[in-house]
Amino acid sequence: MTAPPASATEHRPGAPALRVPDLGRLPAVTEALAARAAEHDRDASFPAEGFVLVQDAGLLTATVAARHGGSGAGLADTVRILRALGAGDPAVALVTAMTLFTHAAEARTPGWPPAAYAALLDAAATGPALVNALRVEPELGSPVRGGLPATTARRDGDRWLLTGRKIYSTGAVGLSHLLVFARTEEDPVRVGTFVVRAGSPGLTVEPTWDHVGLRASRSDDVVLDSVPVPLGDTIGLAEPGEIPGARPDPETGAWNALGLTALYLGVAGAARDWLTNFLHQRVPTALGAPLATLPRFQTAVGEIEAALFGADTLVDTLAARVDSGDPEGAEQAGAVKVLGTRAAITAVEQAVALTGNHGLTRANPLQRHYRDVLCARVHTPQDDSVLLTTGRTALDRAIARSTDGPHRKATDS
Repeated sequence: MTAPPASATEHRPGAPALRVPDLGRLPAVTEALAARAAEHDRDASFPAEGFVLVQDAGLLTATVAARHGGSGAGLADTVRILRALGAGDPAVALVTAMTLFTHAAEARTPGWPPAAYAALLDAAATGPALVNALRVEPELGSPVRGGLPATTARRDGDRWLLTGRKIYSTGAVGLSHLLVFARTEEDPVRVGTFVVRAGSPGLTVEPTWDHVGLRASRSDDVVLDSVPVPLGDTIGLAEPGEIPGARPDPETGAWNALGLTALYLGVAGAARDWLTNFLHQRVPTALGAPLATLPRFQTAVGEIEAALFGADTLVDTLAARVDSGDPEGAEQAGAVKVLGTRAAITAVEQAVALTGNHGLTRANPLQRHYRDVLCARVHTPQDDSVLLTTGRTALDRAIARSTDGPHRKATDS
């Protein structure tokens, strides 16, 4: 990746320049993150120093558009970044992913209030400025499956006052900006995203996150009690039937699906690396040679390696197609997420089965990789939604073929 042209950095005269992403530093960043990942997992502590490393390498703002002074990284570079960070510390990778996705969406379809986005970029030029969308609620669940948020925004002069509770708010304690999905107390009601700055009055993070996997992500509850937001700091206020982002457009969905799949493939890659080292080091007395010399283990590692190679290749290939503007590539991203995350989970499960008690011992990282990779199933789009859509598309395609020309019925001999 090369630096943006000089003219691209002149959008904010006098403002600090964004760092240029250095993908050559990814191996070192991965190693540094991995060195403290077990500690943060054990304590469920937010890995703040990890984001400093990512920021210092210019990775947190890699997807900022050139017109805003960024390098405008596409999805292909983003999956490369997230795979490497996922191998080091998936909690750092996940919050980084949310930040990268936010900048990428703004690059494609501007929606932020200009002053608010400029403030975010100024903060991002001097330190980690993490952003995430807070959408999930106790009753609503994820809005992608429909429904209005319970979080409300009440007009109060030249500001909104937000009240509600968001759950599973990944990275909440470290966010610079929180993008809160809420409905207005108007008639008719409007629904959209409100840009909340960290430290705003009435904003509280409750430490409720006690998860098996991604413990360091600190996906806690966020409570809003009449939190003030400037009147113009909203994104896409619309009628409930036209909620922007409730069901992502294909390209936004592809970024989410492929980016997160790459992250969990990074976790699986780290598990594979630990496994191969273990098999070389483990020398049972009865064998008198490393387990790595046995054909049974060689074949098992071959299964893992082939599955991960195939999944990585699928993700990389489709990411490049999305960057090229291929609409079919974007539409196929959900199916690749199903295939890729299943490959990642299965690979780590196989590694655990091969190593027995060693793999489940807390002193070894494999059990952590296993707990973390299981979280791949949680993210939107979830498997059931993807498979339902994919199946319906295939069935509709069969009907279209049957009406386009001569055909034989499935019951014909």
